[in-house]
Order: sequence, then structure tokens, then C-alpha cells
Amino acid sequence: MSMVSIVMTTYNGEKYIAEQIDSILASSFQDIEINIFDDGSRDGTVSILREYEKRYLNKIHVYQNKENLGVTKNFLQAVGRTRSDYIMFCDQDDYWKPDKIAVTLKRMRHMEAQVGKDVPIAVFTDAKVVDEELNTIDQSFFKSGRLDPTKTDLPHLLMENKLIGCTIMFNSALRKIIEEYEIPENAKFHDWWVGLIAASLGKIGYVNQSTLLYRQHGNNVVGNSSFLTYIKDRVMSLQQQKKSLRILQLQAEEFLSIYGNLLEEDKRSIIRRFADLGKVNFIKRRIYMLRYGYLKSGIIRNIGLMLLA
Repeated sequence: MSMVSIVMTTYNGEKYIAEQIDSILASSFQDIEINIFDDGSRDGTVSILREYEKRYLNKIHVYQNKENLGVTKNFLQAVGRTRSDYIMFCDQDDYWKPDKIAVTLKRMRHMEAQVGKDVPIAVFTDAKVVDEELNTIDQSFFKSGRLDPTKTDLPHLLMENKLIGCTIMFNSALRKIIEEYEIPENAKFHDWWVGLIAASLGKIGYVNQSTLLYRQHGNNVVGNSSFLTYIKDRVMSLQQQKKSLRILQLQAEEFLSIYGNLLEEDKRSIIRRFADLGKVNFIKRRIYMLRYGYLKSGIIRNIGLMLLA
């Protein structure tokens, strides 16, 4: 059994998949396995994956879902198929730096030495934003989006995700929680769900370093948009913002229903209060957001939140 299991999900990814796999295979840390879960690709993705599987029999394992699960469910169900000490999420179209695994693992081991291996831990990093040809767009995902990756306490994470899925590593303690409980229906993104588990039941670590090239192209499920684009979209879509907040409340509601018996009372209260924001009036909702820290990154985002939520 390898120390690090890399979980990659694919769907019609033939254009970049070989380049991604090659970048992982070139990692400085080699005690790895790559578990690839295809979600019904109709292009040449599976053929490419099978060729890699033949060449790297002990390192690459390819699975095909019987039905299309979508990105979030595909990732979360795949976690239960791993048995390694540490798990990393991987997209099909990025490019990993050679020291990505080693850098993240170093922080993970440091945190485990402090709090113990039985504590669920997630570690994430920054990423360099690049175009289709890997030319640099921005040196930092977080700086380009004016996001604060240090605000990973539970109230902030309920309102705004900070963990970039393709940079995440989590330990076996966190994996077991995902594996032993039901796969959520209302999780907005797999990385967000992992972040909520770590924030409510364990610890989160951030490495202020870019460990991969985060490729932007027309088929990204979740991409990197500029801060000005973010502001424009929010102002132009009042109803959409109210819908988005409701989606987050449903995510919190389901999180509480699945893991409520594992949570300490203060964490249950934080999540319950957030899930019920839609049930209180305009004034009280804003008071709760400010008092309990259900906020986003930066003044502009939070002014927008107060106006639109």
C-alpha cells in the first residue's frame, strides 16, 4: 500500500490528461498510487488511461463508474476506495510541480506531530493560474481573486470555501469519516465538504506556496475569475445570490444531519444557526452574520453580502 493515494476524476479530459499524469509521475515523492475514476467519458480519455495503467501496473488504477455521478459525488465516493495514510485530490487538466506532494506532506506530518494522527486534518496550498498552454496568468490563485486563505474557521467556511480541491491533502482519520457516513446530496463541492469536516472535527493547515499550475480553459467546472468579474456578477444577479445562500444553508443542514452526533455542542450550534439564517428576518440575519462571523473575504465582498443576502 502506498503512503499517498492520489484520487483523480475524469470526464472527457483527453486533451490534457496525459500531461497531468506525466507531471504527477515526475514528482520528487514517489511512494504514491494514482486512482482514476472516469465518470462516463465519451472521448478518448479512457483509452489514454488504460494505456497508462498497462505501463504502470503497480501505480495507476483506472475505474469506470456505472453511471454518471457528477464531480462532487465522484470524488467523495472515490475516497472510500482508498486505504493509504494520506489522500490527495487531483483534477484532470492541471500540472503538478515536482515538489507538490513533498511540500504538502511535510506540513501534514508537522500537524499530526502536534495534534495526533487520529485527528482529521486537511492541508491545502496556493496555485499558479495559467492558460491552456501553461503560460502564467497570475502567480497566486488567492491574490488574483482577493481571497483570504487564512480564514478557515468554521463560520467563515460555512459562507465561503477557501480550499482549492486540486491542492488538498487529508489524512486517513478524515478519510474514514467520509467513508463511514453517507455521501451527501447537497454538498456544493467535494473540497468544501472536506474543509467543513476538518474545520468542525479537526484541523486545517495552509501552505502559502504554489504547488501546481491551475489551468484555465473553456471546460473548467470551477475556474478562477477576476475580482472585478466577481463583483459584476454579484451586482447583476440579486436573485442568484439569494439562491446561492440558500444552497449553502442546505449544505449546512445536511452536514449537521450526517455528522451531528460527532460534533461538539458549540460546533453544532454554529452550523445550526447558519442553516437557519433563511428563517430569520432581514435585520436579525445581518446581526447574526456579523456577530457569529458568517462572512467572506474582504470588505467589498462583505458589503455585498450585507446588501444581497
